[in-house]
Amino acid sequence: MRSFQNLLILQNLYRQRALGFSFSDPIALNHKNTTALPNNFELLQQTISQCYLCDLNKSRRQSMYGYGNIHADIMIVDAYVSHSENEHNAYYVGRSGLSLKNMVEKVLLKRIDEVYLTHAVKCKPRDSKEPSTSEFESCKAYLFKQIDLIQPKIIIALGEKAYRLITGDTTPFEQVRGERVNFSTFSLVPIYHPTHLLRNPSLKRETLHDLNKIKSAL
Repeated sequence: MRSFQNLLILQNLYRQRALGFSFSDPIALNHKNTTALPNNFELLQQTISQCYLCDLNKSRRQSMYGYGNIHADIMIVDAYVSHSENEHNAYYVGRSGLSLKNMVEKVLLKRIDEVYLTHAVKCKPRDSKEPSTSEFESCKAYLFKQIDLIQPKIIIALGEKAYRLITGDTTPFEQVRGERVNFSTFSLVPIYHPTHLLRNPSLKRETLHDLNKIKSAL
């Protein structure tokens, strides 16, 4: 049975290489502290909603655990909660959120309730700053537990910040952008963040190519 499973994995790797993906060395998923979290997704959401592990709980409106299908093939991870998301307590809002919605629906050909969207840091950082390393460390176990429970076929990291927070990898972003990164037993593909694309429309062609590779790999 194990030999057959390994053969299927190998066939899938060759298929993804034929689609244009290249591969990097595996990056380990640190399971530290995830064992203390509930294996029930609803209970995990409650735990995240009631989190007070870092100082962001003093300035946030709410923590945001995620939105979508908890059995999704595609899991999308943004770096942190945006101003629009925090204000509306909703996902796919603001110009960046609507741009992401278009990517999901018009390129990946999925409804937004068919994928799962979450953040590496579950609260909005203070004063429009990026989250600190310690703030992410407080959230890391939540994110990794979500990945464990969802078991997505592909994780999409939105932008360089999300990629670095998730993996800890310091490889230049342009070398990994659009490529399949072996993240523990999962496939992770970093792409440009929608906000970056709004500021740099010339990069949309590369992102369209990256998303089409992801769609073909499913």
